[in-house]
Amino acid sequence: MRLLLMGPPGAGKGTQSAALAAHHHIPAIATGDIFRAQVKERTPLGLTAQGYMDRGEYVPDEVTNAMVAVRLAKPDCTHGFLLDGYPRTVEQAVELDAMLAVAEATLDAVVVLTVDPEELVGRLRRRAELEGRADDTEAVVRRRLEVYAEQTAPLVELYGARGLVREIDGTGTVAEIAARIDEALAQRLA
Repeated sequence: MRLLLMGPPGAGKGTQSAALAAHHHIPAIATGDIFRAQVKERTPLGLTAQGYMDRGEYVPDEVTNAMVAVRLAKPDCTHGFLLDGYPRTVEQAVELDAMLAVAEATLDAVVVLTVDPEELVGRLRRRAELEGRADDTEAVVRRRLEVYAEQTAPLVELYGARGLVREIDGTGTVAEIAARIDEALAQRLA
Protein backbone atom coordinates (compact mmCIF):
# COMPACT_ATOMS: atom_id res chain seq x y z
CA MET A 1 0.00 0.00 0.00
CA ARG A 2 1.32 3.42 -0.98
CA LEU A 3 -0.28 6.18 1.07
CA LEU A 4 0.05 9.90 1.46
CA LEU A 5 -1.11 11.41 4.77
CA MET A 6 -1.93 15.10 4.69
CA GLY A 7 -3.37 17.56 7.13
CA PRO A 8 -2.62 20.91 8.69
CA PRO A 9 -0.13 21.33 11.53
CA GLY A 10 -1.65 19.88 14.69
CA ALA A 11 -4.08 17.55 12.89
CA GLY A 12 -2.43 14.43 14.31
CA LYS A 13 -0.52 13.21 11.28
CA GLY A 14 2.46 11.99 13.27
CA THR A 15 0.33 9.98 15.65
CA GLN A 16 -1.80 8.47 12.91
CA SER A 17 1.11 7.77 10.53
CA ALA A 18 2.86 5.62 13.13
CA ALA A 19 -0.30 3.58 13.74
CA LEU A 20 -1.13 3.26 10.03
CA ALA A 21 2.39 2.18 9.12
CA ALA A 22 2.43 -0.47 11.84
CA HIS A 23 -1.03 -1.74 10.90
CA HIS A 24 -0.15 -2.05 7.19
CA HIS A 25 3.48 -3.16 7.73
CA ILE A 26 4.90 -0.29 5.69
CA PRO A 27 7.48 2.33 6.62
CA ALA A 28 6.25 5.76 7.69
CA ILE A 29 8.38 8.32 5.90
CA ALA A 30 8.46 11.90 7.14
CA THR A 31 10.65 14.43 5.37
CA GLY A 32 12.01 15.69 8.69
CA ASP A 33 13.22 12.17 9.48
CA ILE A 34 14.81 11.89 6.03
CA PHE A 35 16.65 15.18 6.54
CA ARG A 36 17.93 14.15 9.96
CA ALA A 37 19.10 10.73 8.69
CA GLN A 38 20.92 12.22 5.70
CA VAL A 39 22.57 14.88 7.89
CA LYS A 40 23.57 12.29 10.49
CA GLU A 41 25.07 10.04 7.80
CA ARG A 42 26.86 13.10 6.37
CA THR A 43 25.77 12.23 2.83
CA PRO A 44 26.32 14.86 0.11
CA LEU A 45 22.56 15.57 0.11
CA GLY A 46 22.57 15.78 3.90
CA LEU A 47 25.45 18.25 3.94
CA THR A 48 23.69 20.38 1.31
CA ALA A 49 20.45 20.35 3.32
CA GLN A 50 22.33 21.13 6.53
CA GLY A 51 23.68 24.34 5.00
CA TYR A 52 20.16 25.57 4.27
CA MET A 53 18.82 24.50 7.66
CA ASP A 54 21.73 26.18 9.49
CA ARG A 55 20.78 29.45 7.79
CA GLY A 56 17.11 28.97 8.73
CA GLU A 57 16.09 28.57 5.10
CA TYR A 58 13.80 26.02 3.47
CA VAL A 59 15.60 23.15 1.81
CA PRO A 60 14.99 23.61 -1.95
CA ASP A 61 12.67 21.22 -3.78
CA GLU A 62 15.47 19.65 -5.81
CA VAL A 63 17.30 18.59 -2.63
CA THR A 64 14.10 17.43 -0.90
CA ASN A 65 13.00 15.51 -4.00
CA ALA A 66 16.39 13.82 -4.28
CA MET A 67 16.29 12.78 -0.62
CA VAL A 68 12.79 11.34 -0.98
CA ALA A 69 13.85 9.46 -4.12
CA VAL A 70 16.78 7.91 -2.24
CA ARG A 71 14.48 6.90 0.63
CA LEU A 72 11.78 5.42 -1.61
CA ALA A 73 14.44 3.34 -3.41
CA LYS A 74 15.29 1.47 -0.19
CA PRO A 75 14.16 -2.17 0.00
CA ASP A 76 11.65 -1.60 2.81
CA CYS A 77 9.57 0.55 0.43
CA THR A 78 9.21 -2.17 -2.21
CA HIS A 79 5.76 -3.20 -0.99
CA GLY A 80 4.56 0.21 0.08
CA PHE A 81 5.08 3.25 2.26
CA LEU A 82 3.29 6.08 4.00
CA LEU A 83 4.47 9.60 3.19
CA ASP A 84 3.96 12.32 5.79
CA GLY A 85 5.04 15.86 4.91
CA TYR A 86 5.79 15.21 1.25
CA PRO A 87 4.71 16.39 -1.22
CA ARG A 88 3.84 19.86 0.04
CA THR A 89 3.56 21.59 -3.34
CA VAL A 90 2.22 20.73 -6.79
CA GLU A 91 5.80 20.74 -8.08
CA GLN A 92 6.77 18.12 -5.50
CA ALA A 93 3.68 16.07 -6.41
CA VAL A 94 4.76 16.07 -10.04
CA GLU A 95 8.21 14.86 -8.97
CA LEU A 96 6.65 12.14 -6.79
CA ASP A 97 4.60 10.99 -9.79
CA ALA A 98 7.84 10.69 -11.79
CA MET A 99 9.52 8.69 -9.00
CA LEU A 100 6.59 6.31 -8.81
CA ALA A 101 6.42 5.95 -12.59
CA VAL A 102 10.04 4.75 -12.63
CA ALA A 103 9.01 2.06 -10.12
CA GLU A 104 5.85 1.35 -12.15
CA ALA A 105 3.76 2.27 -9.11
CA THR A 106 1.07 4.76 -8.11
CA LEU A 107 -0.41 6.06 -4.88
CA ASP A 108 -3.27 3.96 -3.56
CA ALA A 109 -4.88 6.66 -1.43
CA VAL A 110 -4.42 10.14 0.00
CA VAL A 111 -5.77 10.55 3.53
CA VAL A 112 -6.48 14.16 4.48
CA LEU A 113 -7.10 14.84 8.18
CA THR A 114 -9.48 17.77 8.64
CA VAL A 115 -9.83 19.70 11.88
CA ASP A 116 -11.55 23.01 12.65
CA PRO A 117 -8.94 25.80 12.49
CA GLU A 118 -9.76 27.07 16.00
CA GLU A 119 -9.25 23.56 17.37
CA LEU A 120 -5.89 23.41 15.59
CA VAL A 121 -4.81 26.74 17.08
CA GLY A 122 -5.68 25.43 20.54
CA ARG A 123 -3.83 22.15 19.96
CA LEU A 124 -0.71 23.85 18.64
CA ARG A 125 -0.66 26.41 21.44
CA ARG A 126 -0.99 23.62 24.06
CA ARG A 127 1.79 21.66 22.33
CA ALA A 128 4.00 24.75 22.25
CA GLU A 129 3.45 25.27 25.99
CA LEU A 130 4.19 21.61 26.79
CA GLU A 131 7.34 21.66 24.65
CA GLY A 132 8.44 25.09 25.85
CA ARG A 133 8.28 26.60 22.39
CA ALA A 134 7.76 30.27 23.23
CA ASP A 135 8.19 31.27 19.56
CA ASP A 136 4.95 29.47 18.59
CA THR A 137 2.71 32.41 19.34
CA GLU A 138 -0.90 32.43 18.21
CA ALA A 139 0.06 34.68 15.27
CA VAL A 140 2.81 32.25 14.20
CA VAL A 141 0.47 29.28 14.54
CA ARG A 142 -2.21 31.00 12.45
CA ARG A 143 0.37 31.85 9.78
CA ARG A 144 1.51 28.21 9.64
CA LEU A 145 -2.11 27.20 9.06
CA GLU A 146 -2.47 29.81 6.29
CA VAL A 147 0.68 28.56 4.56
CA TYR A 148 -0.58 24.99 4.77
CA ALA A 149 -3.92 26.02 3.24
CA GLU A 150 -2.20 27.95 0.44
CA GLN A 151 0.19 25.15 -0.46
CA THR A 152 -2.03 22.15 0.17
CA ALA A 153 -5.40 23.07 -1.32
CA PRO A 154 -4.05 22.50 -4.84
CA LEU A 155 -2.74 19.05 -3.81
CA VAL A 156 -6.12 18.03 -2.41
CA GLU A 157 -7.68 19.11 -5.72
CA LEU A 158 -4.98 17.33 -7.76
CA TYR A 159 -5.34 14.02 -5.92
CA GLY A 160 -9.10 14.45 -5.60
CA ALA A 161 -9.39 14.61 -9.38
CA ARG A 162 -7.68 11.20 -9.45
CA GLY A 163 -10.21 9.78 -6.99
CA LEU A 164 -7.55 9.20 -4.33
CA VAL A 165 -8.58 11.61 -1.56
CA ARG A 166 -10.33 10.42 1.57
CA GLU A 167 -11.08 13.28 3.97
CA ILE A 168 -11.18 12.15 7.58
CA ASP A 169 -12.49 14.07 10.58
CA GLY A 170 -9.38 14.51 12.72
CA THR A 171 -11.23 15.21 15.96
CA GLY A 172 -11.84 12.65 18.67
CA THR A 173 -9.64 10.04 20.28
CA VAL A 174 -6.65 8.53 18.51
CA ALA A 175 -8.57 5.25 18.24
CA GLU A 176 -11.68 6.92 16.79
CA ILE A 177 -9.66 8.71 14.13
CA ALA A 178 -7.71 5.54 13.30
CA ALA A 179 -10.99 3.63 12.90
CA ARG A 180 -12.28 6.30 10.47
CA ILE A 181 -9.07 6.06 8.45
CA ASP A 182 -9.22 2.26 8.34
CA GLU A 183 -12.84 2.34 7.19
CA ALA A 184 -12.11 4.89 4.45
CA LEU A 185 -9.10 2.90 3.22
CA ALA A 186 -11.09 -0.34 3.19
CA GLN A 187 -13.74 1.35 1.03
CA ARG A 188 -11.14 2.93 -1.26
CA LEU A 189 -9.19 -0.27 -1.79
CA ALA A 190 -12.18 -2.62 -2.01
